Amino acid sequence: MKLFKAPLMAAMVGVSAIGLSVAAPSDTQAQASVPIDVWALRDVVNAVQVSPDGQHVLVHKVESREGEYLLEIYNTNDLSKPVRRLNADPMEIISAQWVSDNFIFGTAWQINREQVKRPEQDIRDYLAFSYDLEKNKFSKSDGEFQLISTLPNEPDKILIGGGNAIPDPTGVDPFAAFRPRAYYKFNLKTGGKELVLKGNSKFPVVQRWDSDGNPRYTSTLDRSDGKLKEYYRKPGDSSWTLFQETDLEDQGNLYRVLGGFHGIAGFSAEDPNIGYLIDNRNGEDKAALYEFDFRTGQVGEKLVAVDNADIMGIRTHSIPGNDKLVAARYPGAKWEYAWFDADEKALYDALEQQIPYAHQVSITSRSTDGKTMIVSNRGPRDPGSFWLVKDGQLAKLGSRNPLVNPEQLSDVKFIRYPARDGKMIPAYVTVPKGEGPFPLIVMPHGGPHVPEVVSYDEWGQVLANAGYMVLQPGYRMTVGWGQDHFDSAYGEHGGAMQDDKDDGALYLVEQGLVDPDRIAMFGWSYGGYAALVALSRENNIYQCAIAGAAVADAEKQYLGRRDGDLKALDEWSKRRGTIGINPINEVAKVNIPLLMVHPEDDRRVMYYHFKDYKKAFEAAGKQGQFVTLEDADHFYTTLMYNHQQQFYTKMLDFLANDCGPGGL
Repeated sequence: MKLFKAPLMAAMVGVSAIGLSVAAPSDTQAQASVPIDVWALRDVVNAVQVSPDGQHVLVHKVESREGEYLLEIYNTNDLSKPVRRLNADPMEIISAQWVSDNFIFGTAWQINREQVKRPEQDIRDYLAFSYDLEKNKFSKSDGEFQLISTLPNEPDKILIGGGNAIPDPTGVDPFAAFRPRAYYKFNLKTGGKELVLKGNSKFPVVQRWDSDGNPRYTSTLDRSDGKLKEYYRKPGDSSWTLFQETDLEDQGNLYRVLGGFHGIAGFSAEDPNIGYLIDNRNGEDKAALYEFDFRTGQVGEKLVAVDNADIMGIRTHSIPGNDKLVAARYPGAKWEYAWFDADEKALYDALEQQIPYAHQVSITSRSTDGKTMIVSNRGPRDPGSFWLVKDGQLAKLGSRNPLVNPEQLSDVKFIRYPARDGKMIPAYVTVPKGEGPFPLIVMPHGGPHVPEVVSYDEWGQVLANAGYMVLQPGYRMTVGWGQDHFDSAYGEHGGAMQDDKDDGALYLVEQGLVDPDRIAMFGWSYGGYAALVALSRENNIYQCAIAGAAVADAEKQYLGRRDGDLKALDEWSKRRGTIGINPINEVAKVNIPLLMVHPEDDRRVMYYHFKDYKKAFEAAGKQGQFVTLEDADHFYTTLMYNHQQQFYTKMLDFLANDCGPGGL
């Protein structure tokens, strides 16, 4: 670790600190007003946090297009210059947060391998670190760990668990939650670790710990009978008590595993024996929030449910150490909240009135006295901004992309449209400037069994800025819209799931918003799979498709990852691989132009998908364009400036010049 004592900037990050020399965009049919060099930036300010005592602010940022992230620490009373500048050379700091008044905990990474040789292998190595502000000293421990609890009763220790330091944003690996993990107390002063609990084959992970570091809830797949079994512990218990079983041989119960949000979500601040359970009970389609009594193991009062979406999480009080339940979260036009606490709701309402272009406002950190806080906003007109509230005053500290003007961005509308079988599909539409009908990009999300709530979507904004309307459909299997919405996708990869995307495009055509002769599909991961399927549709409504990190050989993907001991999950996965449409077997039917882009070191959808599909595609006599992103992985956090610049340049050029006759 290196410590920078000399300040290199006069204030928080702004345009002048980026050091950009912005070139004019190349001429295309759909001329963009924001240069690609601007879109291609990594998040300039990635995180801002205030210390629990309110005395210091941490800023995680990058200062140049090809630079690495560093940390700056400021006194809240003087933001003109940092008191510390820190980096991790030769590694890069990728996350950091306050865990006490004096200590910061974070993660650094470094590329140490040249290629991915097996699924989920990372080319990077990781280490966890703590930083002592008072002593200006780092302590570290090799490995990749997540922060579990700050352990308020043990100020020099935190609870950490093995696993992804940056949580997987896709959550598409159904077996990840059942691979054994170890949990440790991490000594912030020394970097030493003390084993607290080690997962085993019966109880591989702990899904919920309380703030004192007690394991309280877990679920496990019993391979002997195919059941999902859920267990709890009362405070101080040393063993697990079974309270609920679900038969996963019944396909209708898979949502409880694959949805990723069912189970104990938190605990009452007043009574540690009362928890909050998210569940679909008594055959109800939408998940609701219930009380759970750890003394009796019984589910109690239903606290809240909504008609059109699942309750997917809870929000506790914004002051650290106060675990009071204040709201329940569910998807809608944005992440919506059912409030239980009038004061917290009033605080959020006031912030939304003060912050320009307020959309998804969140108090990301707050001092224990409540007087100082960091607030973030993210939405269609805001790539992500950070605000300091201190002594009743509000000041903007930085932005994820300070070079984008809000007026250059496009609005996003939430709609529901009818699929051909009558099912209503939720969706988000990014509306470009000007008058329609517009050319349309259908952009299905990856996963596919993940939630998608569009606040600020860079890809959608890049395309809208170039003149394209963008449809992001919550096709069946998208999580958060109820069990029936999920279950109706069973075995429908390339079938009804694909029809949902086409039906959304046709709906916008019927509304007079879209030109029927100027429609394309672009997707990443599963979305890339959907783009490959679109290539060979009969009576094709698309003029071209762009497939990023695409599952091109679904059968090979399935066979390389299957777990035959878990029959129900295996049958579900099989319908993604050997039963649904497999793009590599459909190349002879391709009837529209293709642009295929793939990260070279993709651990989730390995590079063989790209190479094998390209070989089969060319052997079939088809013409396409194929681009490799060198040293990139599957996930957005691994896409550097050069990757984004290469990708965005190629994508916009392809759409404008090579998408169907005359371009899109």
